[in-house]
Amino acid sequence: MSKMFTEKVFDNYKTYEYELAGRKLVIESGKMAGLANGSVLVRYGETIILACATASAAPRDGIDFLPLSVDYEERMYSVGRIPGGYLKREGKPSEKAVLTSRVIDRPIRPLFPKDLRNDVNISLTVLSVDPDCSPEIAAMIGASIALSISDIPWNGPIGGLFVGMVDGKIVLNPTLEERKVSTLELTVAASENKVVMIEAGAKEISDDDMFNAIMLAHEEIKKLIKFINGIVAEIGKPKFAYPSCELDHDMFDEIFTYCEERVMEALDTDDKTVRDAKMQPIMDDIVATFEEKYEDIKTILGELIYKIQKKIVRRWLLNDKKRVDGRGMNEIRPLTAEVGMFKRVHGSGMFTRGQTQVMTLATLGPISDSQMLDGLDEETEKRYMHHYNMPGYSTGEAKASRTPGRREIGHGALAERSLVPVLPSVEEFPYAIRLVSEVISSNGSTSQASVCGSTLALMDAGVPIKAPVAGISCGLITAEDGSWDTMIDIQGLEDFYGDMDFKVAGTHKGITSIQMDLKIDGLTPEIIKRAFEQTHAGRDQIIDEVILKAIAEPRKEVSEYAPKMISMKIKPEKIREVIGTGGKVIQKIVADTGAKVDIEEDGSVFISAVDKKAIDAAREIIAGIVFEPEVGAIYNAKVTRIIPIGAFVEYAPGREGLVHISKLAKERTEKVEDVCKEGDEFPVKFLGIDEKGRANLSRRDALSN
Repeated sequence: MSKMFTEKVFDNYKTYEYELAGRKLVIESGKMAGLANGSVLVRYGETIILACATASAAPRDGIDFLPLSVDYEERMYSVGRIPGGYLKREGKPSEKAVLTSRVIDRPIRPLFPKDLRNDVNISLTVLSVDPDCSPEIAAMIGASIALSISDIPWNGPIGGLFVGMVDGKIVLNPTLEERKVSTLELTVAASENKVVMIEAGAKEISDDDMFNAIMLAHEEIKKLIKFINGIVAEIGKPKFAYPSCELDHDMFDEIFTYCEERVMEALDTDDKTVRDAKMQPIMDDIVATFEEKYEDIKTILGELIYKIQKKIVRRWLLNDKKRVDGRGMNEIRPLTAEVGMFKRVHGSGMFTRGQTQVMTLATLGPISDSQMLDGLDEETEKRYMHHYNMPGYSTGEAKASRTPGRREIGHGALAERSLVPVLPSVEEFPYAIRLVSEVISSNGSTSQASVCGSTLALMDAGVPIKAPVAGISCGLITAEDGSWDTMIDIQGLEDFYGDMDFKVAGTHKGITSIQMDLKIDGLTPEIIKRAFEQTHAGRDQIIDEVILKAIAEPRKEVSEYAPKMISMKIKPEKIREVIGTGGKVIQKIVADTGAKVDIEEDGSVFISAVDKKAIDAAREIIAGIVFEPEVGAIYNAKVTRIIPIGAFVEYAPGREGLVHISKLAKERTEKVEDVCKEGDEFPVKFLGIDEKGRANLSRRDALSN
């Protein structure tokens, strides 16, 4: 029925099949979203993505950049869930959706024509999720195909793969179970000839293993590109013409010659403030000198100055091996680190690299403070959180604070991912951990400074991390003749005018995260290898010369102002007894002791309080509730009251039993008072539970042992 309907109504309906990492990839076109410039339905296993590419007919007035937006739209129906919250509908994108949008944006953005100014939107709607078939990879492939078959100018296609490492072996597009035990989470995007995007989290993977994983992924992507090119050859539309927004070359050459020497002098400093101050009168002079000849000089001034500075900086880097601050290509800016700056904060660290300065503050809390997640993944909560803020004053701008944007979310997640592999387990350190990195001065690579600040703050907070982690970035400059060079620790100008920001974080042992941003059409294997070599040497230097000199190891104790925490294990069937009807028992424990008590389904109990006495009191009460006496065991008991036939004793917290007069002593006892009185303590042997459900205890048998 469905097939007949398709054949009659959708004349352009076509399907294409490909096997990707052992699973079927099906691309459908001509059936859905026909008004978009390009659209496909991607089926990977049972994961289904609707990918649509749309462009405006003409650029908006005053736009001097490519207004590209990539929206990865999570739909909770795709995993059979109703959204949480009062409204019961999807709200703002989850952090995972934002990060996925960024991962797809980064490889496709450099492949648009440099002078295109039309609005372009890529919408990727998740319709169904198969946990074994990554919706993120399906969405990236869908975006590539939708753009490639559309009439939107774009120099693709690209392909993408997720790579894991299980038992030391590289696995392409690992299943859910394989991802759970994988030591690598690597996403690679590539064109037929070059790698265009790398994003990774890893458990201290070596440079060689990471490189081999990237290269293996690229080989598989090359085959995928051929499949996509076949689709484009059959149904691809001719690309539309657009008005070029390139600056007039003769005008540019004239103005460049006019101000070249003064701009070079202004750029030749390591102080961003000085540089900006020197550039302002040059810009004013350009307007005053050329506004009669070129009426739109004020409108294009920003782009003009950008290209003038870019030409000078790139020429210095590539031809003269000269950096604006006088450093060598392998030299890191001056480094300093400091910890323990704020007494009431649980942990703090400040990391400074040149004019980039990040202050990271740590907060420890009970496990119940873990973040609850409402997304498409199997993960429902996380105990380690890292947030990143970059206010206007950090770049010398007077602008009001706003809620975190995609950049802030992405940088925070990158630093978070970098430290996860070295964190202690919940059993080793039963705390929820939140770090906040405040960028207080920015001149390049603040995300990697946040990684270093995070290590400092965690160690200062007494978190027993397995090894210190540092992050550093590597830049790239290329020429039309194919020559290139890389540089370590790029500052703002080198990032702005260069071709790459290759960020790598890790320990001495290996890599914990990678994020690569490109402005060119891709990287060769030689460039990737050089970047690994330089960033490894850089992070080793930061760890040894800065971090470990500021704090040699994690503090042995948490701050006096941090909550103290212990964990204990009870049988899951005992949880109900500790909680009580309507939570009455646990509420009374909290009220009586002042401690906070969290219980998980597996019987893990986490008790926290600033005062350790409160923790001990709560633990004793809970231990008494779940206590199960062992027949034949000896317990220390305290007499609570005396009756003619024996003495009632407390042999465990909240547990009371009767020691019959006949079992008080080895010899015959006439009166209980002859042997003991209230408040006395002595050992008793637990003999079991009698027919009335009472504990049967004996002092006589305990003394005989």
